[in-house]
Amino acid sequence: MARRTTKQPLPDDFEEHILDTDIKQEMEASFLEYAYSVIYSRALPDARDGLKPVQRRILYTMDEMGLRPDRGHVKSARVVGEVMGKLHPHGDGAIYDALVRMAQPWSMRVPFIDGHGNFGSPDDSPAAMRYTECRMAPAAVAMTASIDEDTVDFKPNYDSREMEPVVLPSAIPNLIVNGTTGIAVGMATNIAPHNLVEVVQALRHLISHPGATLDDLMRFIPGPDLPTGGKIVGLDGVRDAYETGRGSFRMRATARVESVTARRKGIVVTELPYGVGTERVVERIKALVLAKKLQGISDIKDLTDRAHGLRLVIEVKNGFVPEALLEQLYKLTPMEDSFGINTVALVDGQPRTLGLKELLEVFLQHRFDVVRRRSAFRRGKAADRLHLVEGLLVAILDIDEVIQLIRSSDDAGQAKERLRDVFDLSDAQATYILEMQLRRLTKFSRIELEKEKTELERQIEELDAILGDDKLLRKVVSDELAGVAKTYGTPRRTVLLASAGTTVSASAAPLEVADDPCFAYLSSSGLLARTSSDARPGHGEGRANHDVVVSAVRTTARGEVGVLTSRGRLVKLGVLDMPELPDSANDPNLQGGLPLSEVLPLDPGERALALTSLATDGPGLALGTRDGVVKRVNPEVLGRDEWEVISLKEGDEVVGAVELATGTETLCFITSDAQLLHFGAEGVRPQGRSGGGIAGVRLTAGERVVFFGSLDPAASVVVTASGSSTALPGTEAGAVKVTPFSEYPAKGRATGGVRCHRFLKGEDTLVAAWAGPAPARAAADSGAPIVLPEANGKRDGSGLPGSQPIAAVAGPVALQLAAADAVEG
Repeated sequence: MARRTTKQPLPDDFEEHILDTDIKQEMEASFLEYAYSVIYSRALPDARDGLKPVQRRILYTMDEMGLRPDRGHVKSARVVGEVMGKLHPHGDGAIYDALVRMAQPWSMRVPFIDGHGNFGSPDDSPAAMRYTECRMAPAAVAMTASIDEDTVDFKPNYDSREMEPVVLPSAIPNLIVNGTTGIAVGMATNIAPHNLVEVVQALRHLISHPGATLDDLMRFIPGPDLPTGGKIVGLDGVRDAYETGRGSFRMRATARVESVTARRKGIVVTELPYGVGTERVVERIKALVLAKKLQGISDIKDLTDRAHGLRLVIEVKNGFVPEALLEQLYKLTPMEDSFGINTVALVDGQPRTLGLKELLEVFLQHRFDVVRRRSAFRRGKAADRLHLVEGLLVAILDIDEVIQLIRSSDDAGQAKERLRDVFDLSDAQATYILEMQLRRLTKFSRIELEKEKTELERQIEELDAILGDDKLLRKVVSDELAGVAKTYGTPRRTVLLASAGTTVSASAAPLEVADDPCFAYLSSSGLLARTSSDARPGHGEGRANHDVVVSAVRTTARGEVGVLTSRGRLVKLGVLDMPELPDSANDPNLQGGLPLSEVLPLDPGERALALTSLATDGPGLALGTRDGVVKRVNPEVLGRDEWEVISLKEGDEVVGAVELATGTETLCFITSDAQLLHFGAEGVRPQGRSGGGIAGVRLTAGERVVFFGSLDPAASVVVTASGSSTALPGTEAGAVKVTPFSEYPAKGRATGGVRCHRFLKGEDTLVAAWAGPAPARAAADSGAPIVLPEANGKRDGSGLPGSQPIAAVAGPVALQLAAADAVEG
């Protein structure tokens, strides 16, 4: 039975007002309000810090909670709850999804969240937030650094009870380094990740050269660097995106043909395109095989694990060509995918489509503002402290009178007024003196205060210089960016291929590429590349200071070169498989080169030492081993892919290999106990491949050879770096010395040589040594440059620059190419 209700009568003074609104106007206004909210508060990042509001709120909240990298993980649900309750009034699912993405190394080039637990995979979703834990990654600290020093503006949160930053200080150029993707109303953004070291190089170049062109910047940023590696085929779309903000490129998986069984070949995939998971590839291949659109595949195995990374093995049936099948996989499966760049971001609150230079300029302007505001804040703090210190010094000089004055006062207010009148102090100084502890009024305290005053005056002077000199401000920003690259930079993962052809197979490529003369290069970090012609590069004055070329060989585009390894192997490689350097390069810069490990499987502990032209009409090769053996090898090219060029004894290995130009060069050994020996190559009789060499340098017990090479004595230097043999790898303390080679006299072969480096306390070995043409360049394992001291024979007592061990040293590439020309001629 329905309940009967009584309607309350309306009051006597009630007047009814009905406002008619056009439905079209109401819908337009509501839709615009909704679109505005999506664009500015959800989908598009700010061009300054590259973060969407939810990402910015997550990082700021974690910084406020003290979840630093040196502290323990906390439940992800706790972070999500704090963000949702204080700053982000939306569902916890959206917040947790953003947090997870910032913790996935396959999603972000530089992750900001250090996750503990199951944070998913390219195919699988993560565990619930009640099961996972998180804290800030080291890079996230750089994003929020100095946020409490008035570097950015704050605004009220959704209920005006909390304050949140409008933008983060962002010492990392996050938008271009990590990229982003988002769909708003009427617009979308999709930005590819890039390499941090390359982006910082371009930023520093733009600071010193504000009028730099796009071509100048692309010398440093040749293309995207995707978190999952792989290859980018065709760079025309990349240039269009850098110029206009819109473009596309094709991503290709990294795969090679291997023998998976004794009688069967297979395709091994080690890297997939950005955003593509193994399960998606496997499902697509199975569907094509069942539909009989793809033939020749007998089995597919996903052997991916944490120890070895991605490994997808596709077994090929006997009678099918693996290279042709690989081309079909690229064409029919997600092993080749496209990426459309649409660089839309918020600039001054307005969505704009930006090119590469505009992106860099917006970030630099933000960093200039941050450093300027930070300097002003620190200057104000230092000035306030200096004001108090000066008041304390006045009080200490007349301490007895100060104490008598305070004791004779009726209350604190009277004491403050009398202190201000008698000693001419400010209100702040008088208050500080009244609150000061008596134990600080000592002679030693006065010394400390005078020292603190001097230091504060120096700080204020430096900060005033930064605030008053735009050049100094730009230098501070440039130096801080260099520190960010050194701390958080990693080697490039993605290989850039300029060719946009439909095939890259060895059998078909010669039909498209002419057999023109060129040069093949090997860098210190194991990258291979070739030039587009035989034009000689310059001496390197305009080159990016990143990585060094350790070997250069003149060859042809369809020719072959040899790689000499530390195990005494000589392996043939096709030059056509190496990425091509731009024609405009004045000096080789191998960023985006092909990693040697992709074309030459090396055994554990085996290293690639040098390239050789495989010439059969020259004086041959010279090899030096760890145990002091030297060998000249007669030039010989066999009809197989690899062969040995020296018979090594148990425990011995090759430490240096050079291709001789005339046979009269000077050969040089440097040992771990800092002995240097050099002699003429004509004194070493050539041997065949099976020969074991002859005595080169005499070693004392327990020592080894750290360098062997050939050089021109008149234009060479010797670089030596000392350290401790008991230190952990990468932590060796010591000093670097660069000395003209002419200072060391020649000795006979099989002798001990002469001393080239004096050890100090705590040093007992050379951690690195090199001799060759000046000026010398040094690089760390990552390819990052290491500045060497002048060639004056004096030690640099500050230790290895940047606290990075020297991984490789080389001289000007032009001198190496001159030797290569002599071999050919």
